Amino acid sequence: MKIATINVNGIREAVGRGFLDWLAGQDADVVCVQNLKAKSFELDDSILYPEGYEGYFLDAEQDGFSGVGIYCRKIPKAIMYGLGFPQCDHEARFLQADYDRFSIASFLMPDGSDLAAKQAFMAQYQEYLSKMARKRREYIICGTWHIAHKTIDLENWADNQDTPGFKPEERAWMDQVFGPTGFIDCFREINRDAGEYTWWPKLDQEVPRSRQEGWRIDYQVVGPNFRRHVVDAWIDYDANFSEFAPLIVEYDLPI
Repeated sequence: MKIATINVNGIREAVGRGFLDWLAGQDADVVCVQNLKAKSFELDDSILYPEGYEGYFLDAEQDGFSGVGIYCRKIPKAIMYGLGFPQCDHEARFLQADYDRFSIASFLMPDGSDLAAKQAFMAQYQEYLSKMARKRREYIICGTWHIAHKTIDLENWADNQDTPGFKPEERAWMDQVFGPTGFIDCFREINRDAGEYTWWPKLDQEVPRSRQEGWRIDYQVVGPNFRRHVVDAWIDYDANFSEFAPLIVEYDLPI
């Protein structure tokens, strides 16, 4: 099973830069997308239902803001829209596809431009994660968490300790998610190298990403029992339809 996640930062703009061509060449079972910045009724069928996929989307109430989606090759047993608290659901930050043995979610954390709002979201989201961890069902949570967890996860970390996305309280919250709560960062199960990033805040399309200052703020997160199924994980640096790069994970079980 191959799962990809990508923050498109505007689905129509990403399509104009080659997103659908990239999608067609992935042979992925599930592709989670975030930050659509468009309502699903505004999108062409070529975006809603690309060849080989069924698309599911959650729209934000505000125009041109947020939004998440999931492209599935195999139709899910059920789709869950939101988490039941207004900040998440009104801003369209969580969409879940349920299969027989596990669920796959597309998730978008607030970016921290309003730090108080982000902290309020994190507190409510932590309650939900704790409930998920106690269930027998397994979860794969894919998306932009807008937090670089460790110093290895961004360039110039020493200069960014007061920057939203790397503040001590945000990193401490991630310590809880990957510690007592019991979830696993799939990418770091496979790759412990520095210089592996998914977002470039000052992306220069003329300069290779490897020479730019980046952050790793996108994750595929699973429970401890799913750790053994993670086979490979990588970042697709050749995909240039957003200032984010796709994060792809392969698992050794069928969907």
